[in-house]
Amino acid sequence: MAWTNPECDSPWVHMKKINKKKELEQITNFIYEMGIHSKTPRSGLWFLGTGTQSVAEHLFRVAMIAYALCYLEPKADKNKVILMALIHDIGEGRVSDLNYIHQRYGRLIEAQAVADIARSVPFGKEIERLYLEEQAKETLEAKIVKDADQLEWIATLRAEEEKGNLKAKKWLQTALKRLKTESGLKIGKLVLKIHPDEWWFDIKDKWFINRDPKDKAWKK
Repeated sequence: MAWTNPECDSPWVHMKKINKKKELEQITNFIYEMGIHSKTPRSGLWFLGTGTQSVAEHLFRVAMIAYALCYLEPKADKNKVILMALIHDIGEGRVSDLNYIHQRYGRLIEAQAVADIARSVPFGKEIERLYLEEQAKETLEAKIVKDADQLEWIATLRAEEEKGNLKAKKWLQTALKRLKTESGLKIGKLVLKIHPDEWWFDIKDKWFINRDPKDKAWKK
């Protein structure tokens, strides 16, 4: 008589294997879906008249700004803030970026998209919880992410202003008023003051003028 392992042959183990396979398939589909954000345009720039940006580009910089703001807000849960920043516009891959005109007619559609995404993955409860917390704007972490979202927009507008877009200057003042945290407001004012190219175009050391390989400064 052949020996069999009752545990391996039990319906419970069989279902567990099926569920695990389903979870892996869900995560794979999630990976593919996240790629659509790089092809989804930010629609506010249509009204501005200049500039292009994908939702993926926006999400990345919001997450990095939120990370930086956590340094100024040490009481915040940094890991939670970064994940919340990456999730805050996750539904736009399904419904597109909704600018202020769109939102007058379909503001609730993005929340439905996030709920559907949450149901499609094994970690969906965390996604929906963080999204709803960010939307409520009550916790410190949510306020930081909201400010990071606005600061990313302010930095984008500032770059367009430097290109000569006259609308951007007016829009900047409106966006600045939306900042909620003290740290966010301080950074926002500096974004208006500091030129977008200052981080690399340092006129004082003039590294871009002398590119002689023999120059010690250039070798650095």
